[in-house]
Amino acid sequence: MADGRAWRRIVAAISRRRVTAGFLIGVLAVWLADPSRGSLTLGAGVATAGEMLRVWAAGHLEKGREITASGPYAITRHPLYLGSAFIAAGMAIASNRLLVVLIIAAYLTITIGAAIWTEEAHLTEKFGHQYPAYREGDLPRVARRFSLTRVIRNREYRAIGGLALVLAVLAWKAAH
Repeated sequence: MADGRAWRRIVAAISRRRVTAGFLIGVLAVWLADPSRGSLTLGAGVATAGEMLRVWAAGHLEKGREITASGPYAITRHPLYLGSAFIAAGMAIASNRLLVVLIIAAYLTITIGAAIWTEEAHLTEKFGHQYPAYREGDLPRVARRFSLTRVIRNREYRAIGGLALVLAVLAWKAAH
């Protein structure tokens, strides 16, 4: 590709379709899974830790309004993606299948990198110098408490419900 614009369009397209692709990959992963009691227990623990991180992040996030620098955003720039990666890793562990691990690893490698790149470009465009300052650790920290209202406003209940459903299906598969 002669210029960077074509590459940016490809990355943006991947980023936009990551949720739909993740749903399809998730269905495939559950279908291929052969969970044992042990793999399910370990995987559920890792996935639950990831969801807890996502809830913590969602409880601090003022999406689209500011560069959030409180809670887990004071530690890592992308706690929601990190939490999602833990959830995916937990599902891979729970599946007890190498093929599922490889599929999930490929999905994460492609989509999370694209999402981060796209999001950082958008935040820099929207908030100007504030995002690069945050990225470099130079943005003043905002003292903000966790808010369950923010968790709900950021629709994290959808991820919680999805995780509970997948774990229930994997538990059923492990029992049969």
